[in-house]
Amino acid sequence: MKSIIIAAPHSGSGKTTITLGIMECLKRRGLTVAPFKVGPDFIDPGYHRLICGRPSVNLDGWMCGGDFVQETFFHHAAGADIAVVEGVMGLFDGIGGVSDEGSTAEVAKLLGGPVVLVADAKGQARSVAALVKGFADFDPEVRVVGVIFNNVASDAHGRILREAVESHFPDVRVLGCIPRDESLSIPSRHLGLFTVDENPLPAEFLDHLVEVVREHVDLGMLWSVATLQGASDVKRRQDAPHREPVRIGVARDAAFCFVYEDNLRLLREAGAELVEFSPLADRELPEGVAGLYLPGGYPEVFADVLADNTPMKDAVRGAVVGGMPVYAECGGFIYLSRGVTGMRDDLESFNEFVGIFPVATLMLPRRKALGYREVELAADSIIGPVGTMARGHEFHYSEMEAMPPEVERLYRVRRAGIDLGTEGYRHRNCLASYVHIHFGSCPDMAEAFVNHCRNYAQRSHS
Repeated sequence: MKSIIIAAPHSGSGKTTITLGIMECLKRRGLTVAPFKVGPDFIDPGYHRLICGRPSVNLDGWMCGGDFVQETFFHHAAGADIAVVEGVMGLFDGIGGVSDEGSTAEVAKLLGGPVVLVADAKGQARSVAALVKGFADFDPEVRVVGVIFNNVASDAHGRILREAVESHFPDVRVLGCIPRDESLSIPSRHLGLFTVDENPLPAEFLDHLVEVVREHVDLGMLWSVATLQGASDVKRRQDAPHREPVRIGVARDAAFCFVYEDNLRLLREAGAELVEFSPLADRELPEGVAGLYLPGGYPEVFADVLADNTPMKDAVRGAVVGGMPVYAECGGFIYLSRGVTGMRDDLESFNEFVGIFPVATLMLPRRKALGYREVELAADSIIGPVGTMARGHEFHYSEMEAMPPEVERLYRVRRAGIDLGTEGYRHRNCLASYVHIHFGSCPDMAEAFVNHCRNYAQRSHS
């Protein structure tokens, strides 16, 4: 298996579009492509999945640690011809200015993978040589092997870019010069690009993208600079002892589409039989489930449909009231609130949700929270005992009304060592939070949740 890491000097360079084009070209050549995304992003992996026909997996050194990154990379890349890893932000951008934690560079070093930069050439000529030099020399453990220039104005512009790099850095290949093309942009909204469920990339778009990449990127050279990787020597975690599988319902549709694939993998390895359902379309929960996982997404975008689906709201509410273990994060948390408004001055737009937590969700015109979070459990819970530590990420444009003091708080939350107070709200066996916890940071959490669901199933049948 080969691997390549597509990075950039900064966000907005066209990294995602070019990565998708490369993936599609490789797939059309009959190759099996294993997609990955550095960092906590959920939207780009959806597009990767659409192109490659297999889940795209997040690789995050800060949230999950180096051993887990290596283990999950080789696990999910097994059987593929090439693994294509899309980076996050700029190549060296992570949690701070001192270390490479949380960055694409950290993942590149953990995997030993070669890096291809996607650089926006708009307004630049020979200066790109200084840009490439800075990235190639900044960390000798990060191998920058090529560059693809985007937003190239003309053939003459491209020739200058090639000459500038090749005359100074023969070891960094100019793999392509892609012209400006507004038709290749993917629409976005407050949390980033539109999700693949809302914008599934029509065939004409993909055909044009492939045509552009084939014409302007040397795919043969890209294949030659990709690294051949053998099997990992990182020891695989032992799966949980075989026990009767327990059915857990996972909300997955256009409104609930933000979930770490490894969270689902770890639940399965702990003995869960995951059954997907749609709070948008289904009228009842899957038969025989003993737990629910409500991940994040865009419930506010589909608020009318969710609010009108009274049978599903009643079913979820009944599950919580009946003591079923329910874990909800961000969008799932919003769904369990009283409901959601539009912007703060548009209170007339209120849509009623499940109402487990007696607060309304207010959509804001500006981002409310963004960044990594560290969570410590302040009490025993459905995802672990008191003192359990885990890491995750928070990103939302909404806020809740003040939660009543009688609602129990289970999380002590920190950001870069700064105490952010308490969060993680519990009602019976339901735990909900704005934080997307990555179970890879504490795999015991997945096993704890499955065990609580199994115990609930046994009590329900006794």
